[in-house]
Amino acid sequence: MIYIAVLILLFCLIIGVPVPMSFMASTAWLLFFGGPQAAGYQTTMVLPYGFSSMNSIALISIALFIMAGGIMERGRIGEKLINLVDLLVGRIKGGLGVVGTISCAVFGSITGSACATLSCIGSIMFPRLEEAGYPRGIAAAVMSNASLLGMLIPPNSTLIIFAWIGGQSILACFLATVIPGIIMTTLICLVNCWLVKDNPNVKVTEPVHGKEKIALFKKRGIAALPALMLPVIVLGGIYGGIMTPTEAAAVAVVYAIPTGMFIYKGLTLRGLWDSLVESAVTTGVVMVMLYSVMMLSRLYILEDLPSKMLGLFRAVSDNRWIILFMINIFLVVMGMLMDDISSVTLTTPILMPIIIELGFNPIHYAAIVGVNTGLGCITPPAAPVLYLGGRLGNAPINEMMSPTLWIIALAWTPTLLITTYFPRLSLFLPHFLLGTPW
Repeated sequence: MIYIAVLILLFCLIIGVPVPMSFMASTAWLLFFGGPQAAGYQTTMVLPYGFSSMNSIALISIALFIMAGGIMERGRIGEKLINLVDLLVGRIKGGLGVVGTISCAVFGSITGSACATLSCIGSIMFPRLEEAGYPRGIAAAVMSNASLLGMLIPPNSTLIIFAWIGGQSILACFLATVIPGIIMTTLICLVNCWLVKDNPNVKVTEPVHGKEKIALFKKRGIAALPALMLPVIVLGGIYGGIMTPTEAAAVAVVYAIPTGMFIYKGLTLRGLWDSLVESAVTTGVVMVMLYSVMMLSRLYILEDLPSKMLGLFRAVSDNRWIILFMINIFLVVMGMLMDDISSVTLTTPILMPIIIELGFNPIHYAAIVGVNTGLGCITPPAAPVLYLGGRLGNAPINEMMSPTLWIIALAWTPTLLITTYFPRLSLFLPHFLLGTPW
C-alpha cells in the first residue's frame, strides 16, 4: 500500500494538484488502506502528531524572515548594493552579469528568499543588462540562477525547516551551505562571462580612475552600509550566541522597517502593509503545507518507507557513496516536481534515517539539500524561479533554456558534486565555529 500512496502523491503533483492537497490525498489512502493488514490507521495517530510537531518556536523565524525579506524588497536596498558592486567589477566583459550575481548573493543573504531577491535585484538589473547589450535569454537565465544563491548563503527558511524536521542545529545547517554558496557564486560569474565573451553587443562600464574612483567608492559604500549591516547584525548575533535564529529574525524585521522607510525612503506605510499581508499569506501556506506533510511523514515512517527505499538503493549498489549519488538524483527529481519547501518537508523525514544509517553526517547532508533545492527551483517542469525570471526579464523560456542548461552543467552540477564528495568543505565552518564533528 505504501507504494500506491507514493504513486498517488507523484500523480497528483504531476497533474498540478496543489501540494498540500497532494500530501492529503496520499495521507487519506494510508489512513484507509495502510497498516499490516491493510486495515488503515486511526486518525488519532496522525492528527495530534501534526499539531504537536507544529508547536515549535523555530517556525516563528520562518514567518519573520519572510516578513523581513518583503520589507527589504520594497525598501530600495538592492539599488545601493548594485551600485557598490558595479564600481568593483563592472569594467570586465560580462561584468554587469557579475554585478547582478554578487548583488543577488548579498541581497539573498539578507532576505533568504529567491523570489524576493529576483524581484528586487532583477527589476533593477534587467533594464541595465538590456542597455548593455545582453541577450534577454542570457540576462534572465543568469539572474534567475543567481537569485537562488540566497538559498545557500544564510539565513535560509528552507534550511530552518530542514533543521526543525531533522532535529539538527539551525546554526550548523546555516554554516554548512556557506562554502558551497561561495563556490556557486564564483561559478555562475565565470559561466556568465563565458556566455557573453564573444558577443560584440555586450558593453562594459565606463572606466573611473584615481581620486574620482575613491570618492565614488566612499559615497556608494556609505550608501550601502546600512544594507550591508543587516547580515552582519543577524548572523553575528546568531553565531556570537547573542540571539537565537528566531530572535535574529525579529531583529531583522525591526531593523528593516526604519532602514527602508527613513534611510533609503523606498518603504511607505502602504508598502509596509502590503508586505505584512503578503508575508501572512505566504506563512499561512507554508504552515498548512508543513502540517499536511508531518501527518504524511508519520504514516510513511509507520509503513517503514525509509528502510524500503534503502533496500531499493542497495539493490543497485552497496557502496554508500553510490547510494548518496542516487539520493541526489531523487532530490533533483523531487525538486523538479514541487517547490523547495515542499520538497524538503517531504523528503527529510524519509531520507534522514537513511543518511544516518549509511554513516553520513546530517550537517553534510544539509549542504547537499541546500544545493539540490536550489537546482530543483531552476529545473523544469516546476522551475518556479526560472519562470519568474522570464516574466521579469521579458524573455521567452526557449531563449532561456540554452544558457540555463549551461549554468546547470557548469555551475550547479560541479557545486553539487563537490558538496557531495568533499564533505569537509561543508563541515569546515560548523566544525571550527560550533564544534560539529567531522
